Amino acid sequence: MAPATGSSPDGQLRRRAAMRHILAIRSRRPQADGQLRRAAGGFGRPVPRGRTPAPLRGPRSAVMVAVVTSFTLPHDLVGEGPHKVVAVHGWFADRSAYAPVRADLDTGAFQYAVVDLRGYGEARDVPGAYTTAEAAADVLALADRLGWRRFSVVGHSLGGGVAQHVAADAPDRVRRIVGISPVPASGVPMPPEQRELFASAGRSADSRRTIIDLTTGGGRPAAWLRRMVDRSFACSDAKAFRAWLDGWADHDFQARVAGSPVPALAVAGALDPALSAEVMRRTWLLAFPHGELVELPGAGHYAMDERPLELVRAVEDFLRADDGTPETEPGGPGATAPGTGGAA
Repeated sequence: MAPATGSSPDGQLRRRAAMRHILAIRSRRPQADGQLRRAAGGFGRPVPRGRTPAPLRGPRSAVMVAVVTSFTLPHDLVGEGPHKVVAVHGWFADRSAYAPVRADLDTGAFQYAVVDLRGYGEARDVPGAYTTAEAAADVLALADRLGWRRFSVVGHSLGGGVAQHVAADAPDRVRRIVGISPVPASGVPMPPEQRELFASAGRSADSRRTIIDLTTGGGRPAAWLRRMVDRSFACSDAKAFRAWLDGWADHDFQARVAGSPVPALAVAGALDPALSAEVMRRTWLLAFPHGELVELPGAGHYAMDERPLELVRAVEDFLRADDGTPETEPGGPGATAPGTGGAA
């Protein structure tokens, strides 16, 4: 089904009003930051006790306790290095999200399995519960198939939530995790108007563009915004995309990551008002005693596109610190092997 550029006139008006509200806040002085975070969807705030988030399409317990049946995530293997890394994409893309950085990865020191989650890319027709818990089980199943006893996980946005869940499920197997603008493990409760905006993104191209524009500072070229929106529709199943919103926004597993021994890096974009460095200080750094934070100037929510080289440097320097692996010279082995799990 083709993406909708708007649903009913009333729906369009509500979304535009929400965006005007957000932009009005963004134009004010820095002391409005707290209000901006609320307008941007409440990212990073722990779920208050007794608060009921916007209702799901079905019973909340059905999402959280669904039986997890793992399968082999479609993936590319990039590099032949000894340090194994699973890379997980975010809500608006499949594994092609990492295309801007792949050519500049240290393929002699690392081997990356760049995956498609259920509902995306080669797995767009694979059924599931579409939760971070299910995705974490899928990541662990892939690591088993690849023979990776210990490995690191890099995740963007919702993929950062997956990385945290893998660390909670198997801390003895995870060397390090990196969250690139990661969704907090506490979930993301939203005011009703913002929940409507995000929920409408399942079918509305205008809503997707609004979200991308907001979380990248409001100054990106129109052609880039359109390309990001078009890619998001092309690489995902609409029903799975909508279900994933419930999966990352409503799942609070903060108690399971609090005090984790796994070294954890959060990378925040200075232009992202939703998952900012301040949000990471109040969530990520409080949860992980061995947590670190890097803020990328000039980047918003999509650092792979906005600041690819700076992102590669930050991520690989952090991963390399696990065992002091030196940076390898360019021109070494760096095979890329696409696969659905058969690649070793």
